[in-house]
Amino acid sequence: MGIENLAEKAQILIRSRLCSPNFIFKPLSDSSDSNYSKLKFIISSSIMEACNNSILLLGPRGSGKVAVLELVLSDLLEEYPDTITVIRLNGLLHSEDNSALKEIARQLCMEHHLLFSKMASFDDNSQFMIAMLRECGLAHKTVIFALDEFDLFAQGKQRLLYSLLDAMQTVTSQAVVVGVSCRLDADQLLEKRVRSRFSHRKLLFLPPSKEDVQRLLEHILSLPMDSSLACDYAAEFNEKLQSILADKRFKEIISNYLNSNSTTNHLLRFLFIAISNMELKSGFLSLENFKAALSSIQRQPKQECIKDCSILELYILVCMKRLEVREQNSYNFSSVMKEYKSVHDSFPTSDYYAQNVCLRAFEHLLQRELICFTDNRGHSQSIEFRQVKLVVSYAELQEGLKSYRSCPVSHSHNSICF
Repeated sequence: MGIENLAEKAQILIRSRLCSPNFIFKPLSDSSDSNYSKLKFIISSSIMEACNNSILLLGPRGSGKVAVLELVLSDLLEEYPDTITVIRLNGLLHSEDNSALKEIARQLCMEHHLLFSKMASFDDNSQFMIAMLRECGLAHKTVIFALDEFDLFAQGKQRLLYSLLDAMQTVTSQAVVVGVSCRLDADQLLEKRVRSRFSHRKLLFLPPSKEDVQRLLEHILSLPMDSSLACDYAAEFNEKLQSILADKRFKEIISNYLNSNSTTNHLLRFLFIAISNMELKSGFLSLENFKAALSSIQRQPKQECIKDCSILELYILVCMKRLEVREQNSYNFSSVMKEYKSVHDSFPTSDYYAQNVCLRAFEHLLQRELICFTDNRGHSQSIEFRQVKLVVSYAELQEGLKSYRSCPVSHSHNSICF
């Protein structure tokens, strides 16, 4: 078999791994201190002890909350196939109480082969849910409610959460509520009557540590020796991979990427692009593949716009950033002009422009959306007096200034900070 065919097979294998949450998170679940182990222990204890429970999974988007939950549920369904019913809701679809209860009733009817009524009212569905929880409890069956985007269920009157948690207070019911949210204060959004019925257990999903990232990279990118791939090729592929992982330049690439996007989901996206860049002729991964992935994934449209700005427009952006560094979050064109005069006095140059010229440059920045108005009010006001804010981050502005060949001394890092 040719090297290109082997490389193509290896590429397909690694891509399939990157698209499989079970494969990704399984090695991170070995530790007894992992969120997988903790969540599985809480739910399995509730099943074995026939008790009610509730828990929140909190963390930024892409940190693996839903993937770990699904991994736990699939494992529990294998261990207790006849004693678990899983009801899945999403706040983006079912945040309205009536539609959420209707969806719960529909899924319960499907699970237990009952006839579902689309015309049932909120009270009818609520009574049906309570009755089903009681019947499942008497039959020693646990109902697990997985509520994705949990914070959206906490809006409005929270009748769904109250009905559900209140039904779990009875001795006969046997249920577990698992809420998933990217808001760390999701439990604080609950009303007092709902919060008093909640168990207040929380699992926090943090970005992976350097050790976890290293283990994840080896787990995903290493080829198995007992696959359809030639053993010699797999051994050489893994040897070259280890040399890349040990390279200081590679560690810098990973560190730079994780500084801006530290979640597991973003790391997988980065690896997918790197694998797609692998040259089939050579048959192996190279450091250049990861460099190309980093440059393509970190393209900043705002940064590219800064490169095309005039000297005067750069002056205005730097002045606005100086105002923000001094925690002056509310400012307008007049404030920016005062700062512009201060910068020019500190760093005297021949580039001093009249106010009407600066106003045209200011309007141009508004058109290019590098700056914007803080609110939509005050349309009758003149542009000079409307409050504005900077849309460009400090890092984007700094990189844009570095790449600007004729950047004046007054636009340096020190002039922005002081």
